[in-house]
Amino acid sequence: MIRFYYNTAPNPAKVALFLEESGLPYELHPIDTRKGEQHGAEFRRINPNGKVPAIVDTDGPGGMPATVFDSNAILLYLGDKIGRFVGSPEDRPQLLSWLMFIATGVGPFSGQAVHFQRAAPEKIAYAVNRYRREVERHYQVLDEHMAGREFIVGASYTIVDIAAWGWLKNASYVLPGDGEAIAAFPNLAAWFARVHARPAVARSQAAITKHTFKTEMDDVALRAMFPSNYPKAAAGA
Repeated sequence: MIRFYYNTAPNPAKVALFLEESGLPYELHPIDTRKGEQHGAEFRRINPNGKVPAIVDTDGPGGMPATVFDSNAILLYLGDKIGRFVGSPEDRPQLLSWLMFIATGVGPFSGQAVHFQRAAPEKIAYAVNRYRREVERHYQVLDEHMAGREFIVGASYTIVDIAAWGWLKNASYVLPGDGEAIAAFPNLAAWFARVHARPAVARSQAAITKHTFKTEMDDVALRAMFPSNYPKAAAGA
């Protein structure tokens, strides 16, 4: 059994899609990050970094429970566990390369683009421009790579497609403007349409949106989600 700790953000959405694609049995454990539930002692034992997603595999290596955090690590762990969605052995170098491209490029730069456009207390033009342009550059890299290809790696659907889908489904939120942001990248848009049409996508989205998460971005939410922006309480205070 996979215990899946999640909210509806892009990174947990990737894991939800994998779980629905794989048919692995799983339990949903919502973590409301705007309420600060990610900072509780019980969850910190699962993910010391205090982020979602995370999983507990009750039947891990040697039959022992195993905890895994970070969405891309979870995808790689689960893909290896069941021997599916990880391509052929010959695909491994490219699979790792593109998975890390998403983990270190597409994901964090998209997150920062969202933050500086939507959450920052002041709009810093340099920061907005920097992150938007890097997101667009990442999209262009993927668009050029996808010319004449059906999947990002090899000849089959893999965890790299799942990882990229998690962020690309939010392209117009990451890059707000006129029309669909992904439309400027036709090869990428065609790939996204194929992945997004998979039946597991609808099932995964239905699963993680059953729970009602806090939507208000009030002071409690800001302090819970961006704790490093606030001074730590003095010892003994």
